[in-house]
Amino acid sequence: MLTSSRTGALSLSLSLSLSLTHTHTVAEGARRRVNLRVHVTLISPREAEYYEEDVGGEYPATAMALARVWNYCVPLAVIAVACVMRTAHCQAVQAENVTVLEGGTAQISCRLQNYDGSIVVIQNPRRQTLFFNGTRALKDDRYQMMLFTPRLVRITLTNVSVFDEGGYFCQLYTDATHHQVATLSVLVPPETPAVEVKQEAVEGGEVELTCVSPRSKPAAALRWMRNGKEIPGVVSQQDNGKTFSVSSTIRIPVERKDNGAALSCEAVHPALSGEKRVRHYRLDVYFAPTVRILPPSGILREGDSLSLTCSVTGNPLPRNIQWSKINDTLPERAEISGPNLQISRLSQSHNGTYLCQAQNNFGRAADHYTLLVYDPSAVVETHSAVPYAVIGGVLALLVFTVICVLIVTIWCSVRQKGSYLTHEASGLDEHGEVQEAFLNGNDASQGKKEYLL
Repeated sequence: MLTSSRTGALSLSLSLSLSLTHTHTVAEGARRRVNLRVHVTLISPREAEYYEEDVGGEYPATAMALARVWNYCVPLAVIAVACVMRTAHCQAVQAENVTVLEGGTAQISCRLQNYDGSIVVIQNPRRQTLFFNGTRALKDDRYQMMLFTPRLVRITLTNVSVFDEGGYFCQLYTDATHHQVATLSVLVPPETPAVEVKQEAVEGGEVELTCVSPRSKPAAALRWMRNGKEIPGVVSQQDNGKTFSVSSTIRIPVERKDNGAALSCEAVHPALSGEKRVRHYRLDVYFAPTVRILPPSGILREGDSLSLTCSVTGNPLPRNIQWSKINDTLPERAEISGPNLQISRLSQSHNGTYLCQAQNNFGRAADHYTLLVYDPSAVVETHSAVPYAVIGGVLALLVFTVICVLIVTIWCSVRQKGSYLTHEASGLDEHGEVQEAFLNGNDASQGKKEYLL
């Protein structure tokens, strides 16, 4: 409004009316309104001059400064206080985000500020009302109201699934509706991964192994390990909507020695808290059999017994081992028990070559043994069973020794011949000295010298 001062100047009065209204039902059913009214009066510079004259003109500069502060700062301060008060009333609810493992229990909390008994509603991500002022509104027993106070509202959700995640609304109904969203995130830890083999591992070929984690959220990290070292693999990932499936494929060459080698596939995930889900796998390498007959020790005479064992390896291990005699049939007294062949009361008619054979789906192998039965009265020279490698080593050492002796002998001979030639030249020089002394007739007083001519 505008008013006139006693000097004829105009004085400006500013009235600010801020009304904060909270309407709710009380016991008597009445409505309650809270009003805030602020009245601010602004004075002009002419009024400041009048004030200066009125107070005797002792502090003119101070009066003007106060007038300016009053005109500009005070109204702004009042407006700011009013806005802060209104904002404090608007920010009446806060929500907290929640992360939980699938199958666990989630606690969804709504914190209230300046709560005056207004209506509080909690809704799920599909905007279905779960609770209305603490009263259940949705028939889902997994939701339970745990706490309802003027400062905190808390509900729990049991047996959480990935379909429950999303934003949960905490709403406070006053003159205007205020809400906050609590985001529920669900983690799905992976199960122990599975190993799939595309084809059989055969000696000399390659094997393709795939480690599969069919369900996790977020996607699990897979890695292959062998003897503590990681084997790089080709990783693929598929989005199944709410969860992910992951696979890691490796291709490695295999030999017979790799049969039974230990490998492992590890799954790493944030929900496992640093732990790993590990699937162990052993290589199953297929290869053709090998056959070796273990012969008896010593010589065999008539009346002795023969026992032969056929040692067989292979994958798969051959089940049927065949014994036979080359160009003849097995003796009547021959007994076969798996890999063993026994013949009792040997005679010279049992002499011959015996054959052991084995086969599987990847090949066959055989070994033979020649039987020689001696007469009981025969004297048989026994040969030392010194390995041929040892004999070869001894012969090589002897040859090397002979060569070294020859080299040393030749070197000594050459050196001795050179020394002889040197002495021979020295003798010629002495002979010349004798001749010169004889011709010159040197006196014996110069010394007596003997020369060998």
